[in-house]
Amino acid sequence: MSTSPAVQLWTLRDHLAADRRATLRRLAGLGYGAVEPFEATEDPAGLRAITDDLGLTVCSAHSHRLLDSEPGPIFEAVATLGTDLLVLPSGLAEDAFAGHDALKRTADTINNLAEQAAGHGIRLGYHNYWWEFESEVGGRPALESLAELLAPEVFFEIDTYWAALGGADVPDVLTRLGDRVLALHLKDGPIAKGVPHTALGRGEMPTERILAAAPAGALRIVELQTSDEDLFAALADSRAFLGSLTDPTRA
Repeated sequence: MSTSPAVQLWTLRDHLAADRRATLRRLAGLGYGAVEPFEATEDPAGLRAITDDLGLTVCSAHSHRLLDSEPGPIFEAVATLGTDLLVLPSGLAEDAFAGHDALKRTADTINNLAEQAAGHGIRLGYHNYWWEFESEVGGRPALESLAELLAPEVFFEIDTYWAALGGADVPDVLTRLGDRVLALHLKDGPIAKGVPHTALGRGEMPTERILAAAPAGALRIVELQTSDEDLFAALADSRAFLGSLTDPTRA
């Protein structure tokens, strides 16, 4: 699995809507080697053609339609994009983490999707928000209790900022989940709800400790949900910051 930094394309959603090719060309010019689409089914063939042409790869893909659509076309879209990692980012019931019984139903839903995905050569992952850490089941954060109920082939894409917002010590969580973590969403900022995000290294997130605790091969995917900064400047600074952590001579 490539560890070249990637960008979650939700960061650049408005730029992509205006000019997708120019946006991706500019992103490649910043030194990113991969992207993660926020919806796999939105013109996967067109996106794949552009990324191939620009030397980018699609490292993984989200789909918000997994729980309310026939999954077959979603799996086909993921294959078209050239990845075998599909992430469930949202859409669970409001009470999905409200106690053990609800958690078991949540795990059953995800496991069923994972089994179907496996039939298409795709591995399913789960992306967290803050509520999986605010909620406790069995005396532990609900996400960690969920991990025990999920089939071992289901991976985690840990959104490090949302986990911290939910009260987690993120490096400790990553250590406990171990090799179940195949991807990280890396954000930075003041770790508060509803505030703009910053370039990596400018906020309160312990990114260096997070990367040290994560599996060496985990995807490093940069995302700014909202920001007051110029997004391309923030992505450039984030790329430079990650480079300084892995190669101090680049600092």
